[in-house]
Amino acid sequence: MSFPKELKYTKDHEWIKIDGDEAFIGITEFAQKELGDIVYVDINTVGDEVEEGDVFGSVEAVKTVSDLFMPIKGEVLEFNEALDAEPELVNSDPYGKGWMIKIKIADGASLDTLLDNEAYEASFS
Repeated sequence: MSFPKELKYTKDHEWIKIDGDEAFIGITEFAQKELGDIVYVDINTVGDEVEEGDVFGSVEAVKTVSDLFMPIKGEVLEFNEALDAEPELVNSDPYGKGWMIKIKIADGASLDTLLDNEAYEASFS
């Protein structure tokens, strides 16, 4: 499995890519493999300010539904609408075309609570 160095991670298996005062969020390769084939991504928080640790949506796989947890506090700016037609992008390209939401970061200091790729990978052992 790969965990790109330029991303930050949570213990709940979300990743976050920082771009200035905005960020993209998705689920890790580990998470999508555990869930199996993704059939639906449900995000209804666009325009909302979501607190760190709160649910911002859910992802439905063939056999289960899993909540998605906000890595840091922020306003949900955008949902990756490509996932409406092709939810399987989460499986085939979890760190690229399979991103889920774009947010405006509310508190840059909260980024310090996230894991780097080495700490995230170490959390499996």
